[in-house]
Amino acid sequence: MEQVLHVFGIDWKLLLINAANFGLLLAALTYFFYKPMMRMLDLRRDKIAHGVEAAQKAEAELKEIEASRAAKLAKAGKEADQVVSEARSAGAEKQKEIVSLAEAAAARTLVEAEAQAEDMKQKAVQESKQEVAKLVVLGMERALKK
Repeated sequence: MEQVLHVFGIDWKLLLINAANFGLLLAALTYFFYKPMMRMLDLRRDKIAHGVEAAQKAEAELKEIEASRAAKLAKAGKEADQVVSEARSAGAEKQKEIVSLAEAAAARTLVEAEAQAEDMKQKAVQESKQEVAKLVVLGMERALKK
């Protein structure tokens, strides 16, 4: 078996070291990049869900206001129309405010996520450069020993 590996130029020790390095790199990328990215996406998903809930609450409030408007129209006519218009404008402003706050929060989260991703990318590149330098030194040592 060893002769077959030698004929094809496969060094089983180097293959084992490369497999270990790949495993370490995969573990590091998972720990430092994949898991934080998933946490960040979960947080973002939660913020968006809260924004949707707030919009639904605002919509429910708007529906309640419209129902009260209909009752007041039947009761008081002109006075009820004035109350309804005020309620609609307040509901629309609140809805716009909630939507703008949610959009701003999403934009801030996106900017922070991009900055974190860039930092992680730089760290990964730096670690890769260090690993390559170590491998080059190891290869040079082996070449000089032979």
